[in-house]
Amino acid sequence: MTNLAVLNEPAVHPTVHIDPTPVNERPDHLVLDLVEKRYGTSTVVNALSLTVKQGEFVALLGPSGCGKTTTLRMIGGLVPVSAGRILVQGADITDCPPHHRDMGLVFQNYALFPHLTVERNVAFGLEMRRCSRGEIAQRVRDALAMVRLSSYGSRYPRELSGGQQQRVALARALVIRPSILLLDEPLSNLDAKLREEMRLEIRDIQRTLGLTTLFVTHDQVEALSMCDRVAVMQQGSLVQYGAPIDIYERPNRPFIAEFVGRTNKLHGLVRDHGAIAVGPHILHASETPPRGTAVTIMVRPHRIQIHPFRGGARPEHFRGNNLHGTLTRITYVGDLFQYEIDVGGTLVQVEKPTATGPQPFATGEDVQLEWAFQDTLVFEEES
Repeated sequence: MTNLAVLNEPAVHPTVHIDPTPVNERPDHLVLDLVEKRYGTSTVVNALSLTVKQGEFVALLGPSGCGKTTTLRMIGGLVPVSAGRILVQGADITDCPPHHRDMGLVFQNYALFPHLTVERNVAFGLEMRRCSRGEIAQRVRDALAMVRLSSYGSRYPRELSGGQQQRVALARALVIRPSILLLDEPLSNLDAKLREEMRLEIRDIQRTLGLTTLFVTHDQVEALSMCDRVAVMQQGSLVQYGAPIDIYERPNRPFIAEFVGRTNKLHGLVRDHGAIAVGPHILHASETPPRGTAVTIMVRPHRIQIHPFRGGARPEHFRGNNLHGTLTRITYVGDLFQYEIDVGGTLVQVEKPTATGPQPFATGEDVQLEWAFQDTLVFEEES
């Protein structure tokens, strides 16, 4: 359980000059140049090139085993690089040991010393740097205040909740005042409510300090809500890198559309004038490949409108796709109704926010589905 007193304790941030320069106009801080990691004949990270701007918050997003944690550990110096270079502010640090890289790390399991108090855990990095006792004491106080744990310095990790331990790990990484912060799925062990709170808190601290930050996660909500840019990885390769809205709205391949958010997936063939035949149905999109191309079509469930069947008639001035089907399943999940519609043997998912009053649809009912052409994502199928 999270201690509510800690959550209500105001965070104390140091006075920091926040750079007003837009992130994309700032200088490069961290550059990965064709970085690879191989174990024997197995390539875990394949020729990965990535640039992170000064003060930027970047997510490495992907499923388990895609190479994102290995990439983070190569940046931190915990895993040697097999090929390529790592540059920080133009200097090659590829072969530098971890303690010479000026980076703070927060691990998934927090890696706190169980026999040391919270204060001693946070002070550890400063002690290794041989800072004076007075400086250590002041910086530890500042770091604990920043994560709202000022009154917890004398406790041991076993006396803390998971959320409090996560804050201690964050304070320990921040107290050394690193130029780059590396976070390896730090929220994965927390419950859903606390994860939401900590997402906001970590983002606020990162912005206040102007820290260049890399955040490893497999959670698309974390990546989209916290970060300036998202690097999506698949099987050791970087497959798309861009702003969260670009990753979600303009994925460059079906894998990303499926991994970043929920989607319907259909298969079709492009006909004349960009029409796409999906079984007996004809769909349209804003852009389509040439006639005769086999395509995968994806539509987000929340972009589809659902109405009682009106004989297939379209609303006046409506420019979009229109399908008729039978509602086969309704699932209530609190803030959403999830509908499953059978459209000529193809199941289509639709999501709509709940509202007070009676449920507007019933299973077995004929319904009409409509969505805009621009919400139809079309990808050429690989041969």
